[in-house]
Amino acid sequence: MNLKCLIDLIKEHFAKKEFALFIVIGAVNTFNGTLLAFAFSMFLYANLAFVLGYKTALVTAYFLNSFFIFHCKPELVGLAKFALSYVPNFIIQNILVLILYNGLQWNRLLVFALAASIGMPLTFIILKVFAFGKG
Repeated sequence: MNLKCLIDLIKEHFAKKEFALFIVIGAVNTFNGTLLAFAFSMFLYANLAFVLGYKTALVTAYFLNSFFIFHCKPELVGLAKFALSYVPNFIIQNILVLILYNGLQWNRLLVFALAASIGMPLTFIILKVFAFGKG
């Protein structure tokens, strides 16, 4: 891929209001998911707490994305596609929790926050094209 193609790709997908809103909603979702995962980790194994925090935040994120970014009526099929769009991101994040928290014993709050912020551009494109059909 040459530099012009990369610049065009960035302009097409990321230099728009919808990506800025996605980042804002992502920040809210990151805070929400991190806080929930941390709260759940007070009485559950860290990885299970992460999964529960992730799932709870994912449902909230679907509604926020539907209303404020993609202007779609929330539907069960849409929620399913939204959830599937996050599978690659979830796998990457869970691996980070396994390595950084379980393996290297980093601070769990830091690990949850770091894991939640990885993969945002890829997730945005998958959501835009697959979940909301705005490709």
